[in-house]
Amino acid sequence: MVNFEDWSYGCAPEFEGCSPDNEGFIKLTQAEFYGYDIRYHPNYTLDSCKKDCLDDCTCKGFQFSYNCHKGIYYCYMKNSLYNGYQMGFYNTMYIKLPKTLVSSFHQKTINEQNVSCVGQAVTPMIRSYEKKHHNKLLNSMAVLGCVIGFIEIIGIVFFWYKSSKHSITADQCYFPAATAFRKFTYSELKKASNNFSEEIGRGGTGVVYKGILSDKRIATIKKLKNINDHQGEDEFQAEISTIGRLNHMNLIETWGYCAEGKHRLIVYEYMENGSLAGNLRLRKLNWETRFEIAKGTAKGLAYLHEECLEWVLHCDVKPHNILLDANYSPKVADFGLSKLLDRDRIGKSNFSTVRGTRGYMAPEWVFNLPITSKVDEFSYGVVIVEMITGRSPTGKEQRSDENGDTEPALIDWVRDRINGNGRESWIQEIVNPSISGEYDRITMENLVNIALQCAEEDRKVRPTMKQVVNMLQHPENYR
Repeated sequence: MVNFEDWSYGCAPEFEGCSPDNEGFIKLTQAEFYGYDIRYHPNYTLDSCKKDCLDDCTCKGFQFSYNCHKGIYYCYMKNSLYNGYQMGFYNTMYIKLPKTLVSSFHQKTINEQNVSCVGQAVTPMIRSYEKKHHNKLLNSMAVLGCVIGFIEIIGIVFFWYKSSKHSITADQCYFPAATAFRKFTYSELKKASNNFSEEIGRGGTGVVYKGILSDKRIATIKKLKNINDHQGEDEFQAEISTIGRLNHMNLIETWGYCAEGKHRLIVYEYMENGSLAGNLRLRKLNWETRFEIAKGTAKGLAYLHEECLEWVLHCDVKPHNILLDANYSPKVADFGLSKLLDRDRIGKSNFSTVRGTRGYMAPEWVFNLPITSKVDEFSYGVVIVEMITGRSPTGKEQRSDENGDTEPALIDWVRDRINGNGRESWIQEIVNPSISGEYDRITMENLVNIALQCAEEDRKVRPTMKQVVNMLQHPENYR
């Protein structure tokens, strides 16, 4: 124990170092250490899990269990051992220790009789009672106390049953959440959002509400819809685990989730200045802010595509899904359950339905081509052109020329202006009047050219988001 006077400090190991050849595992049956997972491996054998943990000095052990829905074994790698307890789980914990300690370990179940109150003075209370004559009043009071106690026990059991029966079904296995953030109950989120009364947005994947959590944090609560009926509890929690590990200043921070019965909700931070779409409509953003939004959005998408463990596609990049905090810094949102793939499956994506919003969707969706990260790059290019011109690509703000003909799509409209005008005049013609005169012409030209490269019909010539970030930060290298 770290502190014998305060057990909340936990315990510390009596050994140091990391030597895979001299380490082994002890087995704790029906045990769970909640949270602090660093990896999730589906369809892994026990030996594969052991090897992965031995090769990683940060791994303190792993939880090994069986998925009764899919008929496969899986394991969660732990970097810390907290919140441990034993009860009737299907899980087995393997704790990594030096082999000298493994050989001396004796399996036993922890119970209250094993707890040693070290450092605490325990003084037994000695009472002596004299036998007296039978007291009817005392007996009556004892009977009454027993009756009241029995009624209280019945009430507690009934309350526990009523509160838990909605979240547990007879055919469900127990799957611990592979996340370091909180799992909310549906009733908690219903109360936090005042029965989902304040709607602040909606999209193809669900409806978004504003709420106040029990710790007084203002949160965004998204109720997902159209969740696959065959998506099991373990699959949903595995995807949520990936979202919880994403950590970037230009991505929305996810605080928790709810997976209770048919309800699937995600809880994330609230953004004070709303969406980029709303700010563009109000024409509140100056040129400097728009340029920083372009850079921040590119950085967030580059992280999703190239820097996190799984390959994450957004599939619906648009101004409505780019949120702005109190300082107007952008954060990409609504990337939660878009598409999560292992890196070795890049180029083999399989989408059962078309995803995205008309006007921002890449041609691959229409021509049934392989879906890669290049679909997000196309959408990013359209968003940047919209932010510069103030014109919507969805057709709602397209005008007719003097002959009454409808003008071409947004990207074609910009290219027509570039090809038909002089070097300086085309910039003045396409830039939104609300930022006219504020921008640097060379920087603006560079941003337009980057956006048009991203929005090329041929996905092979589009730059990656990492290349886009470099072009925005170091334009002198690309002139």
